[in-house]
Amino acid sequence: MHTAVIRSEAQVIEDTARTSTDGAPLPGVEDPRSVAPRDARELSRQFFKRLSVLEEGTHDYQYARNTLIEMNMSLVRFAAGRFRNRGDDMEDIVQTGMIGLIKAIDRFEISREVEFTSFALPYIVGEIKRFFRDTTWAVHVPRRLQELRVELAKARDELAGRLDREPTVTELATLMNIAENEVVEAQIAANGYNSSSLDAALTGDGAESGEAVLADFIGVEENGLRLVEDFHALAPLMAELSERDRRILHLRFVEEATQAEIGERLGCSQMHVSRLIKRIITRLREGMLGELGCA
Repeated sequence: MHTAVIRSEAQVIEDTARTSTDGAPLPGVEDPRSVAPRDARELSRQFFKRLSVLEEGTHDYQYARNTLIEMNMSLVRFAAGRFRNRGDDMEDIVQTGMIGLIKAIDRFEISREVEFTSFALPYIVGEIKRFFRDTTWAVHVPRRLQELRVELAKARDELAGRLDREPTVTELATLMNIAENEVVEAQIAANGYNSSSLDAALTGDGAESGEAVLADFIGVEENGLRLVEDFHALAPLMAELSERDRRILHLRFVEEATQAEIGERLGCSQMHVSRLIKRIITRLREGMLGELGCA
């Protein structure tokens, strides 16, 4: 009974498409999401015919487009089912696939005489795959390396089964017909697929007190990073020094000349050089502390 009703609607739409191209209201489909896939194919053909003669942005155009989207949601769920075991929220995958469906509807041309389902599925699957490429990696990895990681996993499984051991980089490179450094690069990139929190506990007993975390065992404090801020603060202060003061600092701290050697180059005593260096450093220190006064 349901099928007969749907087909009668399809016939009405077809008759309307043949007799009216002036924007007359389209017949309604009470619940587009409940239309069976077989009937949706026939109805979609009729709606695409009407869509091709309607002006974009009109009420009838929006109704036809929205009805096509709802009638073909089963295509999205069918395609999303292929990714059910990826561990992501199924609803997120379906929503992403809907983007592909909408793109397919907006780009489909009835004149191509291609079944819409065949046209739309690559758009839907492509959008879902793009979703996984962009969101499932813990860090950003170029698409080339993401795809190479998949090929590397296949090659490793094949060789491991054939050799009964873990394959070497050379063997993987030979099978994949790529350079060894590309294999190494893909292996390193594969580490970016998953990540662990620095606060992740390394003990399995769940104890709250004295529990070791990952951050306790990785990384070192880089003292050199502390100098970066100092260098940025020091740069404008150095620019305010005279040419002679900058030369004295360069000789002492870059060329590592002694005070006596600097005195010989400047034509003054070692004691005078000592006083000059002390004065310059005091001025810079006060400037770094935000207390720079008149020199």
